[in-house]
Amino acid sequence: MPFKYPFIVFEGIEASGKSTQIQLLAEHLQKTDNDFILIREPGGTDIGERIRAILKDTSYLNKMTPETELLLMNAARAQLIREIISPALEQGKIVICDRYYYSSLAYQGYGRGIYISSLEQIINYSIGNLQPDIVFFMDIPLKISRQRIIKRNQQLQSKGIQVRDRFEEADMDFHQKVYSGYKTIFAQEDSRFKVINATEKTEVIAQNIWNILNG
Repeated sequence: MPFKYPFIVFEGIEASGKSTQIQLLAEHLQKTDNDFILIREPGGTDIGERIRAILKDTSYLNKMTPETELLLMNAARAQLIREIISPALEQGKIVICDRYYYSSLAYQGYGRGIYISSLEQIINYSIGNLQPDIVFFMDIPLKISRQRIIKRNQQLQSKGIQVRDRFEEADMDFHQKVYSGYKTIFAQEDSRFKVINATEKTEVIAQNIWNILNG
């Protein structure tokens, strides 16, 4: 029997636990007969990964304009949809995506201050008619997000790994706008959107997500 939700999206602020839950969902799916792929935004293709590197580069902090950021995001998105997502769905595969266009609404719209109406025109052009079947918003307070980022970076630095991210290093006012933007977006959306309490134990969150997908 076809999977009820072939196109699954995870959204959330920085360090909300999306990647962890995507991996745990993949482990669940590996035990079934369903074929699936994991992808991320921006990225997922050779072109998209090059764009991702530019977008994440901290040397562009306070230099890259919001408009440039928006257009780069949607260029990567357009490539990902046409090269990877649409063909996979046509082949009957489940697609699990770490971020989708809601991130542009939250980050470039509410966070950077680009008019939502203008932003939506660009998004609609990049995605065509491709909407997800279900969207999980991993909801954590900003304070916990910052604590997780600091802890993770300290652990990486102890291993000699230096990771910097232009989005993570933006000021708290920006991140507050992004978080509030997400809340506004999901308050306006339909039953496809599921808000997940991402402060619970990892295994509890994973089971909640699996229960929703199989409900």
